[in-house]
Amino acid sequence: MQRRAPLVYLYGVVKGWYRPTWPVFVVHDDPARGIFHIAVDDPAVLADLPMTDSGAGVAADSADEGRRRYITVSTQQRLHQSAFRMRVLRAYQEKCAICRLRHPELLEAAHIVPDRDPRGEPTVTNGVSLCVLHHTAFDRHIVGIRPDYRIEIRTDILAETDGPMLKHGLQGFQDEMIHRPRRRELWPRLDFLEERYERFRKAG
Repeated sequence: MQRRAPLVYLYGVVKGWYRPTWPVFVVHDDPARGIFHIAVDDPAVLADLPMTDSGAGVAADSADEGRRRYITVSTQQRLHQSAFRMRVLRAYQEKCAICRLRHPELLEAAHIVPDRDPRGEPTVTNGVSLCVLHHTAFDRHIVGIRPDYRIEIRTDILAETDGPMLKHGLQGFQDEMIHRPRRRELWPRLDFLEERYERFRKAG
């Protein structure tokens, strides 16, 4: 902190996986309690600043505190979402809970209770691993998940006649069970599913 040295912060996502954030600076410490605070800055700002003889940047003296606070909060949100996605995908063995697609690059962690809700914490029990198609359909109330873990397709979508994507990508999953994590304590919370399913019914 005294040297104003830029550091790399390794955020633990899941066991054995870390996401680096750089540069971060120690901005406050409390030796009595054994804690310290860090703030994130913009690498471009650091690159434009002169270096001291020790090689430590002087960014802490010249960086705008408001900018750092904003970047730090934005970084925290991004790290939390990244951790949420990885934890949910791992719990679901990296496959879509509806169609069983196993390509991680096409999988997302869908919130059951939205993250804007005070209870919408990024925990595995508030998430479902879904492919891009089914995540969008879930968010648009085209696909619902009942509290008994069965899939329900909106009535008007079931009545449509279209190509094979509609038939096999959506309609064909009516009344099927979703894939769930092996550990029961990681299954979606029933009260969250009930609340989300009620919104699905009203939307339909």
